[in-house]
Formats: sequence, C-alpha cells, structure tokens
Amino acid sequence: MNINQLIIRNLKKNLRNYYLYVFALIFSMALYFAFVTLQYDPAINEVKSSIKGAAAIKTASILLVAVVSIFILYANTIFIKRRSREIGLFQLIGMTKQKIFRILSAENVILYFGSLFIGVFAGFSMSKLVLMILFKIVDVQADAELHFSGKAFVQTIIVFCAIYLLIMVMNYTFIKKQTILSLFQVTSSTEDKVKKISVFQMIVGALGILLILTGYYVSSELFSGKFKTINELFMVMTFILATVIIGTYLFYKGSVSFISNIIRKSKGGYLNISEVLSLSSIMFRMKSSALLLTIITTVSALAIGLLSLCYISYYSAEKTAEQNVAADFAITNQKDAKRFEQLLSEHDMSYSKKEIHVIQAVFNLENIVEGDLEGMAADPKKFPLAVVSDKEIDGINVPKGETVFSGYNDFLQKVMALKDSGTIKVSSRKETESLNYLGLRKEFILSYNFTSGGMPVAIVDDALFKRLNHDKQPNLQQQPDVFIGINLKNKDELEAANALFTKVNKSDQHLSRLDDSIAQKSLFGLVMFIVGFLGLTFLITSGCILYFKQMDESEDEKPNYTILRKLGFTQGDLLKGIRIKQLYNFGIPLVIGLSHSYFAVQSGWFLFGSELWTPMIMVMVLYTVLYSIFGLLSVLYYKKVIKSAL
Repeated sequence: MNINQLIIRNLKKNLRNYYLYVFALIFSMALYFAFVTLQYDPAINEVKSSIKGAAAIKTASILLVAVVSIFILYANTIFIKRRSREIGLFQLIGMTKQKIFRILSAENVILYFGSLFIGVFAGFSMSKLVLMILFKIVDVQADAELHFSGKAFVQTIIVFCAIYLLIMVMNYTFIKKQTILSLFQVTSSTEDKVKKISVFQMIVGALGILLILTGYYVSSELFSGKFKTINELFMVMTFILATVIIGTYLFYKGSVSFISNIIRKSKGGYLNISEVLSLSSIMFRMKSSALLLTIITTVSALAIGLLSLCYISYYSAEKTAEQNVAADFAITNQKDAKRFEQLLSEHDMSYSKKEIHVIQAVFNLENIVEGDLEGMAADPKKFPLAVVSDKEIDGINVPKGETVFSGYNDFLQKVMALKDSGTIKVSSRKETESLNYLGLRKEFILSYNFTSGGMPVAIVDDALFKRLNHDKQPNLQQQPDVFIGINLKNKDELEAANALFTKVNKSDQHLSRLDDSIAQKSLFGLVMFIVGFLGLTFLITSGCILYFKQMDESEDEKPNYTILRKLGFTQGDLLKGIRIKQLYNFGIPLVIGLSHSYFAVQSGWFLFGSELWTPMIMVMVLYTVLYSIFGLLSVLYYKKVIKSAL
C-alpha cells in the first residue's frame, strides 16, 4: 500500500467515524460566511440609518471566529489523541515523524478545505434567508436578494486558513514531543478514574453547591434596595459571577460524585445493570471534565440569559412604547397639533384629542420612599416631578390637600420603591404645602419627555395646580408645558397617519408611539439576531464537543460491553443504562445552565421590558430541544458500539 492509498483509506475511515465533526465544520463555516456576507451586502446599506447593522455584524463576526476556533482546536485535540495508537504504529513500521505529519496534513487538507468550500456554498445558499430573517426581526421594509460577496469569501478563506495553520502547529507539536510508548498510553491517560470518594471530595462537592446557592440568593437581592451605589452593585455582580462559576466548577469536580455516591450508598451497594452503566460512569468520569463542563455551562447560561433578555426587550417593545409615549401621537405645541389635525381631517381619519397642562415642582418624598437614596443623584427632600390637574385627567378626582402619583417604571420601583401612603410636601417659589399621598396608579398619562425619564406624575386638585402654576420656579421648567395627545379611532390607519406625522415633526420634538416601537424593535431585534446567531453556533459546537467526549468513552468502554454481552445481558439492557447515562451527561450541564440563566434573568429582567415568562420560557424550551438532539445522537452511537461489541 502506497502513501496515497493510505491517505485515502484513513480519510474514509475518519469521515465515517467523525461525520458529526465534518458536519459541525461545514455548519460553522456556513454560518460565518453567511454572517460576513451580511456585512458586505448592499441591502444592509439601506437600513444603516435606522440600525448600525454593518458595525454590529462585524463585531459579532469576530466573536463567531473565537467560538469556532476554540471548537475546531478542541475537536482536533480529541481526534489527534484518538489516533495516537495509529501514529505509534506508523512509527513502529519505520515511518519518520515528518512523514507521519505529512500524511495527517494531507488528510486534514482534504477534510478541512473540502468542508470549507461546501460550507461557503451552503452559507451563500442561506444568506438570503438570513437577511430575510434579519429584516423581519428588525421590521425593516427592504428587498433581500441572493448576493455573493467576493470580500466575504476572501475574509472567510483567510480566517479559516489561519485556524488551519494553528491545527497544523498543534499536530506537529503533539507528534514531535511524543515517544512510541507514550503514544500507546495517551488514550488511557486522558480520563481520571477515581476509585474512591474521599472526604476532601465530599467537602468540595458540598462547597460547590453552597457557592451556587449563595450566588443565586445574592442575585435575587441585587435590586432589592440593599445595594445602593454603583460601586456596591459592581462588587456584588462580581461576587455573584465568581461564586457561581467557582461553584459550578466545584460542582462538577466533587458534587456530582458526592451525590452519586449518596445514591449508591442508599442502595446498599446493590446496583442493577442500568445503574452500573450510568451512575458509576458519571461518578468516575465527570470529575476529569470539570473545567470543560464549567466553560460549556457558563457560556450556555450566558447565551440563554442574553437571548432571553433581548427577547424580553423585543417582546415588550410595544408595551414599553405605550409607557414612553402616552398617546398614538404626542405633540408639545398648539401650532403643530392643529396642522396635524388638519392633515388627518383631509385624509378622513377619525381621532380623539386630549390636552394636559404640565408644570414642574419640587417634592419632599422622604416619608414615602422605602429605604434611602444614598448614592443616587436624586435627593428625596428635593425631588422634581411633573404636576397636572385632576380636572384634565379622565376618571379621577383628587380631594383638596391630597395627591395621587401616576406612572412609574419597574426599574425605579425596584431601586426606589414607594409606600402606599404617607405625607409629602410640594414647594413652589414662595411656599411649601403638605399633601396626603394616596398611592400610585399604573397608567402613564404623560410621555417620558415630560417626566424626567420615567418618574411618576403628581395629580393634584385644580386649585392647588393653579397656585403652583402661578408661583412656579422658572429654573425647573425645562420640559414642555403642554401635552397634546392624539389617538386614532381606527388603528388600521396608524401607519398612514404616521406618514403624515413625519411632515409635522420635522424637528423631532414630538413623539410617535409607532416610531418608538419600531426603534426599539430595530435595536433589540438586531441584538437578538446577533446573540441568537452566536448562541446557535455555540450550541452546535458545545453539543458536538460533548458528543465527541461520549464517542471517546464508548470506545474505552467497548471491552466492558463485550463482557456484559457474553454474560447474557441483551442490547436492550445495556441501552437502558446508556440512555440514563446520556440523560446525566447532557442533562446536568443543561439543567445547571438553565438554572444559572434563570436567576440571572430574574434578577434584572425589568430593566429590559415588561414581560418575563413567555420570552424566557420560549428561549429555554428551544435551546433544550436543540441541545437534546446531541444526546439522542450519542445514544445512537453507543447503540452502534454495543452492537459491534459482540
């Protein structure tokens, strides 16, 4: 057999054994090329005015390179170790290390660059679909066309050639430093099989669980008002990150073995075949993969958490727009309002109009603010708020000497919670008056440009409003003094009316709820698209890495399956244990990652939108379904190994 025949034979064998690696290579390269194509696609230029698409995609493409590079290099490390015996045999029959390296390089050239060109073709084929998804998410009206970018092709070739050079350096270093004897021992030394659970390992396991629970508890208290300054919040966030990551590492290092040992002890040492194949294997193998599993779990939690938060913002865009803009169209002067009304009438669009006069006054809120405001810019004794008359607000009548607050966003309610009742003071230029605070209404009656960024509006009786208006402090009146809200009766005419509104709002001093919603969907839609793309890439790569680990374990355990089959255990008996084992191998990192992401999202979701459960559950379910596919593939591979064991 000559060298060329040897290369072809090895290539066929590797392709058959590592088909998922080839698929992951093709998939990663296709994703990268499709992503870079967006960067150079002319259609992106049409939406640069509304979203900074090219810059965001360029940044994401760099992160994509990092994820793909780590995956390819790690996968190559696994494969070169799996082929250590083969390399040792080549040396035994007289081949030099340089010749062996050339054989491996030739195989890699065919496999790697074959995958690259298939990936580029696949990426080109799906680039239009990717662009259509982007336009759909960010709600941009533009035509998506199939476009091949020469610049994207050159950039993809350069990036993956650089990764290939790193692979070659890694392979050459591995072959160069190994002796014939060590090559035959590499595979057997890759797993650290602990034969006994030590007291130290039990302590490590208990500490890991304790650290994770501590991080969860502190994250739940993050915005409870206990941590008031920016420095305190930063230190607490750092503490949460450190305890959760270290706790996760210790969990894999000791907790899994510790818990498995407790389960085994509870059975008095009598384990059935399924428990032997699953429980015992998890006890003695997961410890050696602690660092890898920690990285996978942490990045999975990060991907799920970020995607959940982005989807919360995207999902809540319309609700947030309702809070930001208190009518379909909010206008701040009579001249533009009359012009807009005239345009609506000319186009036979029915509408309703409400007009609210607004002043700014100083309030003393120290008796109704829970806790204190140390570290915040606002002083509760001198708090500027918008004030309106109850006469101009439908459905409310405020008695003399009392006040009601209306509209307060979730973030401020977390960091500066208001009591249900109490006494406050309002000051004009010459006098101060005490008022009985009656509570907070949810309705947002003014747009955010009247309320100093989401602060509540004070509703008072008309007589007090007139006195405050007559004696108002000029230096506080930075916001507009009249809110004119126009609502269409037929919401189907909203887009047409919005086109008319742009003719009036040439200086951008007025607000459109539709424009605000579209702007938020564009911003968070783009971020969600990028995070989703990166999350999908990491999901595929991390799933493949766990799959490759299971391939390794199945080959190592093949002699055990041969013995068990000879003892009379059926293929079904062994597969039952394997299914439970894969449920542990893939389920534990998934459950821990979902748990981390849940507590991370739960601690600060209100900063991003008004809806938590629906967006978060949808993201988690989708991630779980896609992740479970690799567990199923692992079971199928074990089935093939068990079948060939006898």
